[in-house]
Amino acid sequence: MKRRPGHDADLKELARILARLRDARHVYDMLYALLTPGERETLALRWRLVRMLEEGVSQRGIASALGISLCKITRGSRELKQGPAAFRQAVRQAAGQSGRARRRGAPRKVKG
Repeated sequence: MKRRPGHDADLKELARILARLRDARHVYDMLYALLTPGERETLALRWRLVRMLEEGVSQRGIASALGISLCKITRGSRELKQGPAAFRQAVRQAAGQSGRARRRGAPRKVKG
């Protein structure tokens, strides 16, 4: 996709609007209205894979469970290590709320 001038400013504006919404249902509705079905699926898949990484699932286990390439998983792994602090914290919190936060040590394997 060709990058258009001003896209970063528009993304920042959207982030401010989403941050002001206090109800998760309203954020969901905004995302649902803005994104195509394919974009929603891609976004949800990316969120799932970074949560799985944080939960300690191996990259190969994620690739097998989600049917995606190791390249996509490697990008998610890099963001968890080097990405914005707010992103890393959000993923840690989501993994912790699911009760599967990673414990230090060897990654767990996906059953299936």
